[in-house]
Amino acid sequence: MTKEYKADLIVGLQWGDEGKGKIVDHMAQTHDVVCRFAGGHNAGHTIVVDGVKYALHLIPSGVLNPNAINIIGNGVVLSPENLLDKELKQFGDLQGRLFISDKAHLLLPYHAMIDQGKEKLRKKAIGTTGKGIGPAYADKIQRTGHRVGELHHPQKLAEKIMHYFEDNRVLFDAMEIEVPDQQQLLADIERYRDGLLPYITDTTKLLWELLEEGKKILLEGAQGTMLDIDHGTYPYVTSSNTVSAGACTGLGLNPKDIGRVTGIAKAYCTRVGNGPFPSEDHGRDGELLAERGHEFGTTTGRKRRCGWFDAVAARHACRLNGCDQIALMKLDVLDGFEKIKVCVAYEFEGEVIDYVPYDLENVKPVYETFEGWEKVEGIREYRELPNSAKAYIKAIEKLTRTKVGIISTSPDRADTIIV
Repeated sequence: MTKEYKADLIVGLQWGDEGKGKIVDHMAQTHDVVCRFAGGHNAGHTIVVDGVKYALHLIPSGVLNPNAINIIGNGVVLSPENLLDKELKQFGDLQGRLFISDKAHLLLPYHAMIDQGKEKLRKKAIGTTGKGIGPAYADKIQRTGHRVGELHHPQKLAEKIMHYFEDNRVLFDAMEIEVPDQQQLLADIERYRDGLLPYITDTTKLLWELLEEGKKILLEGAQGTMLDIDHGTYPYVTSSNTVSAGACTGLGLNPKDIGRVTGIAKAYCTRVGNGPFPSEDHGRDGELLAERGHEFGTTTGRKRRCGWFDAVAARHACRLNGCDQIALMKLDVLDGFEKIKVCVAYEFEGEVIDYVPYDLENVKPVYETFEGWEKVEGIREYRELPNSAKAYIKAIEKLTRTKVGIISTSPDRADTIIV
């Protein structure tokens, strides 16, 4: 009987920006393969290694392990321009180390134009990144999108895109988006083909083979659970399934292929863009969290809204994703706070509840207060943490019903505690 090998999974538990990149990078040092299963270049992972900062958007974080294979799965919407002109320029030739699914959908410049145009027309903006993620996924669902494999036939793809513009002329006219010149479009597609062809393959087949060979595989999520298209704070969400189940559809795996699930959460909470955020702090503490945590988006540069750890949402996310452990990030950002609050319940329609309701916009946080500590920055051993920091971690474990297995005490790869 063939031995069963399983893939480890990393997933965000909050509204994205939890620090997944550092943990993926940390785990990638002991894994053979790192896979991205959803989202587009709206996602950003910032990784700091020996003081050098790397910003990743499409290429999996395993790229910083010279021995790791990196896979961009079929669930991703891929911008050829971003990949070729930004990320591959940063890392150079990755042939043999990077593989792109031929079934991933193309995100083309007109998708970003649609995204930005629709956002301007909305009476209440969602707060998208404007990168074209939503329109690319919409085309996929409407069966009018185009897949990476179509780059093998540039002339045919250019003709299909021109037909798309003809079919949607009213929409493009309303948003003042010009129809592209067909020859220029063809030239762009041929450039995409020439740059990406060495990386395009059937990644589902490749992944199955790697699993059967016993390779250690890590699945890398993008954004966070509370931004999931089905389970997040709709409509203020992203356009893909960010939860652990999305790894199966986004890569061609089945649930039995998934091994250990690590949920990533900050020791506080942040959110980019509009939408409900129950534990947001609108006062000086929120400002301090933003300043100390350098809370600006990797992709957009937008300032993040900041607040206290939401244990209700985190417990919900742990259950939804089947988390075996939590990686608690940015504990050092709480250094120096005399008191630290945690949202332990919500007030909703006259009742105190301990679950995430359908209408998260109209809940009020119920807080429990914990003693702060002077400094945890740079600590690499659990026993060296201040007692109040240990008490805070234990409270999070109890409230989320999930073990805290990893603790980050600075952005640097080495400042990580394995409990």
